[in-house]
Amino acid sequence: MAVLKEGSRPPWVGLAAAVWVQIAAGNAYTFPLYSPALKSVLGFSQQQLTIIGVANDIGENVGILPGIACNKFPPWVILLFGVCLSFFGYGVLWLAISQTVLSLPYWVLFLALVVATNSSAWMGTAVLVTNMRNFPLSRGTVAGILKGYVGLSGAVFTEIFAMVLNNSASDLLLFLTLGVPIICLAMMYFIRACTPASGEDSSEHVHFLFTQAASLLLAVYLLTTTILKNMLSLKSSISYILVGVMVVFLMSPLAIPLKMTLFPSRLKRSGKLDGSSNDLTEEEVSSSQTAALLTPMSSEVDLGSFHEGEDVSEVDMLLAVGEGAVKKKRKPRRGEDFKFREAVIKADFWLLWLAYFLGVGSGVTVLNNLAQIGVALGVNDTTILLSLFSFCNFLGRLGAGVVSEHFVRSKTIPRTFWMMLTQIIMIITFLLYASALSGTLYAATALLGICFGVQFGVMIPTASELFGLKHFGIIFNFMQLGNPIGALLFSGLLAGYVYDMEAGKQQGLHCLGPNCFRLTFLVLAGVSAFGAFLSMILTVRVRPVYQMLYAAGSFRLAQASDH
Repeated sequence: MAVLKEGSRPPWVGLAAAVWVQIAAGNAYTFPLYSPALKSVLGFSQQQLTIIGVANDIGENVGILPGIACNKFPPWVILLFGVCLSFFGYGVLWLAISQTVLSLPYWVLFLALVVATNSSAWMGTAVLVTNMRNFPLSRGTVAGILKGYVGLSGAVFTEIFAMVLNNSASDLLLFLTLGVPIICLAMMYFIRACTPASGEDSSEHVHFLFTQAASLLLAVYLLTTTILKNMLSLKSSISYILVGVMVVFLMSPLAIPLKMTLFPSRLKRSGKLDGSSNDLTEEEVSSSQTAALLTPMSSEVDLGSFHEGEDVSEVDMLLAVGEGAVKKKRKPRRGEDFKFREAVIKADFWLLWLAYFLGVGSGVTVLNNLAQIGVALGVNDTTILLSLFSFCNFLGRLGAGVVSEHFVRSKTIPRTFWMMLTQIIMIITFLLYASALSGTLYAATALLGICFGVQFGVMIPTASELFGLKHFGIIFNFMQLGNPIGALLFSGLLAGYVYDMEAGKQQGLHCLGPNCFRLTFLVLAGVSAFGAFLSMILTVRVRPVYQMLYAAGSFRLAQASDH
């Protein structure tokens, strides 16, 4: 079993380091930046490029192996594997784009992109699972912050691409080959399992607010500087200064452990803080705190009358205990720790997977084709469009954590309610795209970015609350398979086919006009309607679970067993 790092500072140091790893893990969002070079340098058709985009989504979201590995190895091992994948995968793509190696087969590039972006799954799993376990009482907030930074990573890489690399796709791929591994290697030591707090600390709320505010300021800064770069001709020195300020924003979460070091709390100075008392040994502190956190998620806890048809006979239990040799182990109930094979047979598991699949599958279709959508509708420079989507994607991810956490604590409203609401908005958004009305492109992109981000910010804490944290890594990564499957069906097969068909009617490789994607948008509107319907069913089904988990206004840590 992994040794837990004691004290109140290490989880916050780990969260600050996780911010950098999550930015690196967002390398898959750079695909729109170098995809035009794939098309022009290597001579791909739009459908070939779209299929390559599916490889991007497959690699990013197929995380079953890291999900299994995170329960068997420490986080640094998972990160190291991600570093190797990034180096070799992007290295092959750089060799092709820079024409250092000529005539690489299409399938080699497809596999290289799968390998490269699969590094995102390993890096993201390592930091997300570790931090969710380090902050089990604030899992919605932590998920929102970390996935929010992944959403911002596209804008961060766009800033570097435009201001440092001079829009060179070859230099960007070289940066991904070398820069991403260096960032992860530098942060590897700080991403580690820590002893979680056994109760809610009032200062923790302030610290999370600071981290959220810092990420929001970074998002506004990135959007502003991207627009300035497109409107004005900036000198190289000014561009470097702007990137330097961005780096300072990324380092801001370190202010929390620094403040805790320079200005320790009264409890810590008086020796009453968990893990700092001289009256308890380190082993006793660790075991007592960990036990308190794992108790409610264990299958030995009786969660009361919220579960139907699962009552255990007290007579049978007493007989089993009396005999000593017979122990009847019941199946876990929603809100407890599930093994993957136990979760996968539950209706709620598949309702969550389908709702997520329909939400992110339709959203990623637009993301993968956003540059072509912009050109088709008369926007030649799509950089601002991509930055706007990235910014709003971040707002959706961060906001989903904040808003769902507030309402689940105050009103016990299931998080999936917000998934349902945003999928209804997505119906309107796709109809706006299909209408191609003047002035609606940027508004539709902003709305879709927010709704797309909410799907991530809701699915992650919901999966942990319904099925527990013990096997969260593999359950969460299986849920994420909805992204590449959606990309294959809706982007690779539907959008690519419709685009090439319309381009053929115009007797060219490129398609111009609203008809290029209109049929795709109408189908996606129907997909979102079905997703909203499934989300509504899931919300009704899990409401009793949330009433039990958050009945006291905060996540219930312990409940005595009746047996």
